[in-house]
Amino acid sequence: MLRVLIADDHAVVRRGIRQILTEGLAFPHIGEAPETIELIRMALEEDWDIIISDISMPGGGGLEALRAIRKQKPAQPILIVSIFPEEHYAVKVLSMGAAGYLNKDAATDELLNAVKTILSGRRYIQPIIAEKLTENLRKQAGLMPHELLSEREQEVLMGLVRGQSVSDIALLLEVSPNTVSTYRTRILMKMDMKNNADLITYAISNGIV
Repeated sequence: MLRVLIADDHAVVRRGIRQILTEGLAFPHIGEAPETIELIRMALEEDWDIIISDISMPGGGGLEALRAIRKQKPAQPILIVSIFPEEHYAVKVLSMGAAGYLNKDAATDELLNAVKTILSGRRYIQPIIAEKLTENLRKQAGLMPHELLSEREQEVLMGLVRGQSVSDIALLLEVSPNTVSTYRTRILMKMDMKNNADLITYAISNGIV
């Protein structure tokens, strides 16, 4: 039987998450903790397939619980939920070992998707957060922004900085213009730039054209 522990100091929030999980998963056994100390106690004394914890609770909050639980049970999957936007805490939470981070405003389907992803053994990381994590790794490794691009993204980058149009690049790479536009968006996001002019300036400054 699937065992899920929900931790939140608001009973109505726990009830809402319980209802979503009960309707979306096959007969889950659900435990509840209203504050941090109780969460840590239940997490360490019992086995859970996944823990869903609010980031802010009496007694220290989800981050304090995350540290304490992972110290004793490093493999325990924990999904942190919060009212704060992903860009505020997600990277920090994931770096601390959480299996995922989700805003409380997320749709029902997104919560279920996050839970199912984590239960399958993977981490739940939204695309925008994946980019931020990649940027952090780049900085730590001392890599240049363009060195994190995939081979196809680098091909598109070279076309853009040489002044080729999206249609020209698509013809050259034998893909659709929409595909090239998607690669361009990824490139700008990964390299933290706003437009083609920024890419051209970067390429000239770093001698890659």
